[in-house]
Amino acid sequence: MKGILMSAYDNAKLFFEACDSGAGWDGCKAYVTDGASFSSQSGPLADVQTVEAYCEWSKSFGTVTAPGATYELHASSYDEATRTALFFATYHAKHTGEGGPVPPTSKATQTHYVYSLTMDDSGKVASMIKIWNASWAMRELGRV
Repeated sequence: MKGILMSAYDNAKLFFEACDSGAGWDGCKAYVTDGASFSSQSGPLADVQTVEAYCEWSKSFGTVTAPGATYELHASSYDEATRTALFFATYHAKHTGEGGPVPPTSKATQTHYVYSLTMDDSGKVASMIKIWNASWAMRELGRV
C-alpha cells in the first residue's frame, strides 16, 4: 500500500488476513514492529514469544498438520483509546497432513479463537495475544 496512509485498524486487518491465510512471517512482517511480543495461555503455543514466531507456527500448522485449513471471521473491532484491535473467528481444519509428531487422523475441528492486537504509534502490531482453547482443538483433531 505504498503511498497510501493506512490506519492502525487497516494494518491490523491486513495482518489478521495474512497470518490466518498462512502467509508466514514474510507475508506478515510489513504490519508488525520489530520484536513484537506474543503470548497465549495454550499448550502448543507456550514457548512462542514473538509475533514472528507465531506467524511461522501458524503457517506450519496450516500447511503441515492441516493443509487447506480456513477461517471464518465473525467480528472485529478497534478501540482507539487503547489502540487495540480484536478479531473473533473460527478456524476450520482437518488433520490430513503427513508432517508432525502425530500421523494424520482425518479428524476435523471448528475451533473458536480471538486475537488481541495492540498497535504502536506507527500503526503496526506491537504485541499480540491469542485466546484459544487449544486442548479442545487438538482433542478434536485426534492429536492428543
